[in-house]
Amino acid sequence: MKASDPRFLSGLPVLAAVIECKSFVRAGEALGLTQSGVSRAIQRLEERLNIRIFERTSKIVRLTDDGKAFCDEALPLLAQLEVVAEGAQNISGVARGRLRVNVDPTFARLFLAPRLGTFLQAHPGLRLELMASDRLGDMVADGFDVAIRFGEPEPSALIVRRLLRTRVLTCASPAYLKRHGRPRLPQELETKNHECLLFRDSATGRPFPWEFHQGKNHITVAVKGQLILNDALTQLDACLAGHGVAQLFDLGISQLLGSGKLINLFPDWSDELFPLHLYHTSRRIVPVKLRTFIDFVVASFKGQEDPGIRHLRS
Repeated sequence: MKASDPRFLSGLPVLAAVIECKSFVRAGEALGLTQSGVSRAIQRLEERLNIRIFERTSKIVRLTDDGKAFCDEALPLLAQLEVVAEGAQNISGVARGRLRVNVDPTFARLFLAPRLGTFLQAHPGLRLELMASDRLGDMVADGFDVAIRFGEPEPSALIVRRLLRTRVLTCASPAYLKRHGRPRLPQELETKNHECLLFRDSATGRPFPWEFHQGKNHITVAVKGQLILNDALTQLDACLAGHGVAQLFDLGISQLLGSGKLINLFPDWSDELFPLHLYHTSRRIVPVKLRTFIDFVVASFKGQEDPGIRHLRS
């Protein structure tokens, strides 16, 4: 059977999906196929190539040596075909196909989720996969088209666009302050009178240090706490419940501050800014679906009234 036979070519996207998802079941979900449909497609491809592509057990799916050699040659060609197809789609200007987004969980829940309905209605041909994660990881290996993360970017070949910087506020609930008293200075948080809710840095595995900025003056306070978290919304809930003092992003909590459910303890020491970046892979042709999503995210920040959001031109 010739490689140009459409029955041969149809097996390549299935092969790519299995490698990306590391599972026949998840590959089927991504492609809209049953597990048996994926298995049949791979079996037909193996028969046409006269090699065994995967070693399969109930727990793992692993490329054989022959399978790896074939994929090393074939999948870059498939990727190039996808680039050419995306270029053709760009001519039509219609966003369609699957778009996989790696996004910070807090940003996804507080900001993206309430706005996605309008975006998807405007682009019915687009299928959006939003994966909340506290780490960027390897975008290419993990199959993501775009990522949105807080923090300073690490050196890489990715295209990086800074979306905004949001203030870091040190907050407590009225219930907490009633029990422990309100500290007048950041240094008072070092005393045994106060309990702080620490947040784990996914890059180091250790809690973030607590910094306080007042213009050009910066200080670090060695706070202590029994509770270490890695989810910002859980940290926010714990703070609202009165379990401790927390350093929180101003983005998304302005209503809680305005209603008095949270108190910004040190307004004069609230100048620390934390950035939010958008990442995508460096490509000769930016697909319409990707450009459409980037435009949507950037436009969503326009008109924001939250004084803690500082917009930046890229």
